[in-house]
Amino acid sequence: MSGDAKLEAARKLFAGECEFIWGTGDVNSLPPVSLPEVAFVGRSNAGKSSLINALTNRKTLARVSHTPGRTREINFFKLGGRLMLVDLPGYGYAKASRAMAQQWQESIFAYLRGRASLRRVSLLIDARRGVGEQDEQVMKLLDDAAVSYGLVLTKIDKLTESEAENAVKSADSRARKHTAAFPQICATSAFRGLGLDPLKLQLAALAER
Repeated sequence: MSGDAKLEAARKLFAGECEFIWGTGDVNSLPPVSLPEVAFVGRSNAGKSSLINALTNRKTLARVSHTPGRTREINFFKLGGRLMLVDLPGYGYAKASRAMAQQWQESIFAYLRGRASLRRVSLLIDARRGVGEQDEQVMKLLDDAAVSYGLVLTKIDKLTESEAENAVKSADSRARKHTAAFPQICATSAFRGLGLDPLKLQLAALAER
């Protein structure tokens, strides 16, 4: 299949039916394994829900909150009967109680370590902040678990062209130090619709045929 045909197929997949099927705050009550799963994870307010909505060309598929730390469940969305999109709670929310923040992080890590159907993790990084200490913890965990992940810069429209270039170079440099990192950085803006096609191509390649 040519590059253009692959892109068209990826766009068709993400434009197709996408439905919410499961939400839980308990890692012990996840849905049965069925389709290949792609998880979206990142610091609170990194833009996970906004990116999922933008990828699927919907406004309210994933709940978007302007209050960091609001998403507390692991939410599953079935895409075209071929791929499961998984929206994970954000980590690193400073205003959450220590016990609650620890609980969220333990649930996230338990899912990332132990889900047999997980094919790729999209690790979202706010382009204005770059890769932080907690992001590095997640990257190391995924390295140790041998789970493939790709860095996805969000809110790239908030930077100048030169700042955006530097943000991509910096993220790429950090990713190269990790064994499970996918060798392509996606720079995106959910608000402007920028950089979505390369990510669609990445993820569509994992869909069940």
